[in-house]
Formats: sequence, C-alpha cells, structure tokens
Amino acid sequence: MKLLKCLLIAGLAALWALPVQAEEKEAKKEDKKSYTLEDVVVTATKIPQKEERITQKIDVITDKQIERIPLGNENVAEIFQYQPGTFVNPLSRNDANWGSYGGLGPKYNAYLLDGLGIDSFTDTMSLDPWAFERAEVHRGPAAVMYSNYLSQDFAGNQSPLAGITNLILRDIIDQPLTRIAMGYGSWNTWQARAYHQGKSGNFNYFLGANFEKSDYTNYGTANSWLNMIDNPEYQKTRLYFKTTYLFDREDHRVSLFAHHYQTTGDVGRPNRDFDHNYDTINAAYHNQINDWLNTQFKAGYRSYDRRWGEDNFPKNLALREHDGVKQQIVPLDLTFNLKHWKDSLMTFGADYQQASYETYAETNGLKTKGNDSRAAATGIFAQENLVWDKWVFRLGGRFSYTQNEFDLISGTVPQDREKSWNKFLYSAGIRFNALSVLSAYTNVGSSFQAPSAKSVGGTLLASDKGVAGKNGQLPNLTLIPESGVGYDLGLDIRPMKNMVIGVRGFYNQVDDAIVENRVSENPSQSQSVNAGKTTSYGVELEIKHRFEKYAEWFANYTYTQTNIQNNVDKDQDGSNVPFVPNYMANLGVNFSLPCDITISPYVRFVGSYYDSTSESGRKSFGPYQIINLKASMGLWKTANNRGLLNFDLINLTNNKYEMPWQFQDPGFSIFGNLEVQF
Repeated sequence: MKLLKCLLIAGLAALWALPVQAEEKEAKKEDKKSYTLEDVVVTATKIPQKEERITQKIDVITDKQIERIPLGNENVAEIFQYQPGTFVNPLSRNDANWGSYGGLGPKYNAYLLDGLGIDSFTDTMSLDPWAFERAEVHRGPAAVMYSNYLSQDFAGNQSPLAGITNLILRDIIDQPLTRIAMGYGSWNTWQARAYHQGKSGNFNYFLGANFEKSDYTNYGTANSWLNMIDNPEYQKTRLYFKTTYLFDREDHRVSLFAHHYQTTGDVGRPNRDFDHNYDTINAAYHNQINDWLNTQFKAGYRSYDRRWGEDNFPKNLALREHDGVKQQIVPLDLTFNLKHWKDSLMTFGADYQQASYETYAETNGLKTKGNDSRAAATGIFAQENLVWDKWVFRLGGRFSYTQNEFDLISGTVPQDREKSWNKFLYSAGIRFNALSVLSAYTNVGSSFQAPSAKSVGGTLLASDKGVAGKNGQLPNLTLIPESGVGYDLGLDIRPMKNMVIGVRGFYNQVDDAIVENRVSENPSQSQSVNAGKTTSYGVELEIKHRFEKYAEWFANYTYTQTNIQNNVDKDQDGSNVPFVPNYMANLGVNFSLPCDITISPYVRFVGSYYDSTSESGRKSFGPYQIINLKASMGLWKTANNRGLLNFDLINLTNNKYEMPWQFQDPGFSIFGNLEVQF
C-alpha cells in the first residue's frame, strides 16, 4: 500500500511538472551547499571568487544538479544542453558533439578539466560525470588567462571566444562514500558503475569504473552513407582515480588525476569496426603562500588513439583499409594570484602547450601516413581585477606565440613545412553592483586561431573528391588563420530571495573564420574553408526560481542571427554560420516528493540551422522539440546505506529528427538502474 501511495504521488507530480534539487530530508543541507557553491566561481580568476567580484557571466552546475540531468548519449556535453546560448548536438553515442556556442561553431568554446584544456569533441564522450564536484559555464568573450586547445582533429583548434566550460573534479573529501549501480535499457544496453571516495590522514582520494555494452540501433537516415545492415554494437570502459595530498592545510596541496577510456565495436557493417583509446592525466600543485599571494602549477597529458575500418560501400562491403589517428597533447600552466587593495586581484603567469598529430591508412598490415605534424603554443598573460565600492573593473592581456610544423600533408611533403604567428590578445570588463538585487556587466575580448592539421590536410586526398565510398574530409592547403572579437552586455536581477532573472546580449565577429562545409552527401564529404567575415549576435533571457526545499524551475530563450560576408565566393556571401539555430529555448522543473522520490522533466526547443555556408548546397535542419525526463525513487534508507531506482527517459515523443551528415536521432529510449550507496 505504501509503494502504491508513493507511485501515485510521483505520477501526480509528473503531470504538474514542477522541479527538484534534493531529497526532502536533506533539502536544507543541500540548499545551503548549493547556494554557497553558486556564489563562488573559480574559472574567471583561477581561484575562488564571489560572483559579485567578477565581470563575466558564469553559471554553476553542482554535482547534485548534474545528477538530475538525463544524458541520452552518455556525453558530458549534455550537462550543458539546457544552458542559454548553448546548442549541444552529439550525433550518436559514438560520435562527437557538433553544436555551437554564442552564435559560433563548436570550436569557439574552450573546455577545461580543473582549469587545463581538454578536447570539446572527444573528451566529453569519455569522462565520467560521477567524478565531478561541479561545472562552471563562463558565457562571454575570450579570457586571456586560457590558451587555445591545440586539437588538430575534428574542427581543429578550440578557442574561448564565445565562452569557457570548466569541469571541476573533487579535491577535498568531506565524508567516505561508495556507489555501485547496475542498469539496463533500450537496445539491450547494459551498464555497471562503481565509485568510491575517502580520506586517510592527509590523503583525499576517489576512484571509479564504468562498463557499458549495447547492441545500439540504426542512427542514420534512410539510404544514407551510414547504411547500417546490422545493429552497431559497442563496448565502453572507463577507469579513473584522483588523489590529493594536503601538506599542512587545505590550500596547500598536490593532486594527481588519471583517466582511461576505451570503446570498441562497429557501425553496423561487417568491416566498419572501431577501437578508440583515450588517456587523460592532470597533475596540480596549489599553495596559498600567505594572505596575499597564491601560486599554482598544473601539467597534463592527453592521448587520443583512434582506429576504424573502411569498406568499399556502395560497390561492396569488403574491407578496404583501416584508418587511424594518433594525437598527443601536453598542456602546462603556471599562475600567480596577488591580492591587493581589499578585494582586488592581480593574476599573471605563463602557459605552454605542445601537440603531435598523425593520420594513417593500413592495408594488409602496411601503414601509410597521411598527415604528420606538430604544433606548439606559448603564452604570457596578466589580468587586473579591481574592486572599488560597487564597481569591478577588469583589464587583461596575453602575448601568444603559435607554431605549426608539417612533415606530411595528405601523404606528401609540403613546400612550407613550418609556420608561426605572434599575436597580442586583450580582454576587459566592467560590473556595477547597483543594488543587492541588481547588477549590470559588460565584457570584450579578442581571439586568434591558426589552421589545424586536419583542417589543412583533411582525411582524404584532393583526388578523392566525389569518389564513391570515399567518406571524410577533403584537404585545403590555402587556409589562413582567423581572428575574432566578442562583446557582451548583461543584467542580473533578484526580485525575490530565491529567484534570478537575467538578460544578456552578445556580439561576435570573426575574420577569415574557418568553418566546416558539406561538399557532398553521397559520398559524405566535408572541407574546411575560410568563410570571410563572420558575425553573430543575439540575446539570452533566463529565469531561475526555487520553491523552498521542494522544487525549482528554470526557463531560458536565446535568439541568434548570423551572417557571413565573402566578396570572393558569392555562394557564401550573405550565408549563415553552420550549426547555429536561429532560436533555442529550454524549460526544466525539478521536484522533490515524499518517499524519497525525485522527478526532473526537461524540454528543449531548437530552431532552424544549416550544415554549410554554401547557399546553393547547404541543407536545413529543425525546428524540433525534445522532452527528456529523469526520475529516482528511494527503495530503502538506513543509517549505513541507501538504495535507489533511477530512470532516464529520452525523447519521450519519439521525435526522430535529422541531423547533419545524414545522422538521425534514433527516437525514444529508456534506461534504468539500481544504485546502492553506503
């Protein structure tokens, strides 16, 4: 009878659709913690600062909020899909996120892991969100304290022109916790997860493992180049740990994080197998030397090793070759923070990054290199954040040096094997805290990006253009660097204690923007091109409201306009930036109920967007709406352990909308697991 009563209450709550933040018995505790976390941000200055002391707009998503967001593709980027101005668009569970930020393409938002760069296309597919303490979304123009990420694959180097996304791992463990979950869902998907955190003396640590296996399903459009004749099966394994040693206090510590990800399977044809391995390492040293000086040194290692089979489709399905990509990136960062004049802060330091990139084709055990290149970047930066009464003034600069070295491009030795660029970048902002319930801010910042190895060399030869079965990216040896500048202006209002209303306008301009153009559908081919002068502008409206300890809700709307001016290619002149919807809207509600039940429905509205800058050859997508829901029910709770039944319901209306490159959302899916915490 009690179970029936609980289910009835849950059903009524779903009909009324009001939100949740924590279990009823822990609501006061989580409410206090959540507000504490949301009032302090680290991405703007690299050390914790109150939101009122920075000029940028930064959203905080806590670990409890992350738990409430359904991730249909198990892609970390989906944590941010309900944020204003963010278009998250993973093509499948095994493909990258091709979305947009601030009216620009997917490479104009820098992703960080504890303040060190990661790849926004691949690392979001591999990382396990159970490891995160929270995430911060820095909306607005480029920050001078973070360099470009030298990814040579996918859409190339990634810059913080439209914003920064910082995934923050746990450092200090408050109490021991073990989580074990076993789950099953649509398309014969099995998953097992384990996580443990604790401390021993001055050591804080956590470790975890995640294994997933699925038959999956066809995610291509009818008669597409994907042409799946069987289920695209896969297996994924994630292994990770972090340990933090406190020397004499919490603000003097050293930490090490390591993560390994492997995914194997096929994409629905006998000779279209894949085997991808990613490794991520972060090491960091933090020391608050005295009341006014803080220093931190961070070093990382990222390895991406992808190998996949290609057949002779549409002629036949026999194996043609195995292709592969090997990429290694090492980022380093040394930062000092100097507090002065009450709450003001001077931040300065240097960073370095080096990357290697190699592509190959393997036939009968013989490997032939396609692209072989290296890249390096060095930066020196300084930023003053001056707090004066109700005003905050920020001014910063970065001197950047970037070098590309090419041994091979598309299998041949290029005429110019080395290119380098020097560039000075700037960033500035002002915040006026007019009242305790009202503040205004504005920011400006510049960016610079050199062409990446894949953008220049592609994954195909120039002679492969239009050849049946040759799917991939064509080379473009004529690419030149791009430079950009961004502006924003916003207002935050708190009409009630637990309500925030925000409005933000943005304007971004990129000269010689490098974008990805669809050249043909069959075969599926794309090419990086300089699109001329690109502008994007828009406005974001949002509201967040918490109803005491039981519920919260949010809604936001983003309107965006983009334009490309290209006097050389009339087919692109007056066109739009690919992957940028003309509008987006989100509505979410979280509701906490008796009997340890939580329900979180979310709705996404996506407007129209294109896959190319070519007005004659581009294809339109959208508009569409997606409804997702996450629900949890407590099965038992004692002083020592707790049992939960969790469900993710994805695409409730079974909307099989089309995406670029002949991908398609597979429609409704459900996944449930039994989780035990102790």
